[in-house]
Amino acid sequence: MTDWKFSYFTCATPDWTPAEAVTNLAAQGWDGVEWRVTDDPGADTVGFWAGNRATWPMTGLEENIPAMRATAADAGLEVSGIGAYANCHDREGVERVLAATAALGVRQARVTVPGVGDAETYPEVFDAARAAYAWVAERAAHHGVKALVELHHRTVTASASSAMRLLDGLDPAHVGVIHDMGNLVCEGWERPKWAAQLLGEYLAHIHVKNALFVQTGTDPDGTVNHEPKMVPLQSGQVDLRTYLAEITSTGYTGWITCEDFSTELPLAERSAANLAYLKECAP
Repeated sequence: MTDWKFSYFTCATPDWTPAEAVTNLAAQGWDGVEWRVTDDPGADTVGFWAGNRATWPMTGLEENIPAMRATAADAGLEVSGIGAYANCHDREGVERVLAATAALGVRQARVTVPGVGDAETYPEVFDAARAAYAWVAERAAHHGVKALVELHHRTVTASASSAMRLLDGLDPAHVGVIHDMGNLVCEGWERPKWAAQLLGEYLAHIHVKNALFVQTGTDPDGTVNHEPKMVPLQSGQVDLRTYLAEITSTGYTGWITCEDFSTELPLAERSAANLAYLKECAP
């Protein structure tokens, strides 16, 4: 059995307030929490990306640092990272996120990269993001923290290979990669063992969720259309037992952070079942 620690990203706990999230997660046996930090747009109903109650706002972030620290600590949980949404080109936002991460005593925070618009080309957007991330790396070093780029569909780092190109030559002490197999089902699939070997010291964090492609319709010419759907950890196209074994074989010993966006089970039942399953899967 590995000595991994398991945390939950509060983007995936929208029903709970931050205090409720850590209380419930601690009771279930989770080791840590990854805080969602953004100005939630709000909604009439609770949702993962709008109306998420387990979110710390970007507006007033600095004033919330003591509460963010105490809320997790009072429940006996560590903070595995900051799941922020500041884009690498947003210098003011990135600076605030990195400074807040340092003030919290947290090691790492996500700094996002863009996708490619219809009027743009991948090379030009990628080159601009690489230049921006060089600045991000400098600021992360200044604050003594690490900025993480996530492998995410519809961005310029949809795969480990593209993330490695983005970060190559930057200090892995201050920039790294979030490997996310659920996102890679949608776009960017590479064998986990090879991806981890490629990333080496840049592999800094793991997000765990699962997905599969479902049929959404058929065109008049018979073409079958599919779209990815987030599903429970056991139900998707990723064999998590094999995935965790392959990552382990490369020497990774960092956090395993769950962000299950399925809705078949109520949140409390879902999160408890996820921890039991991850512990069962861990080599």
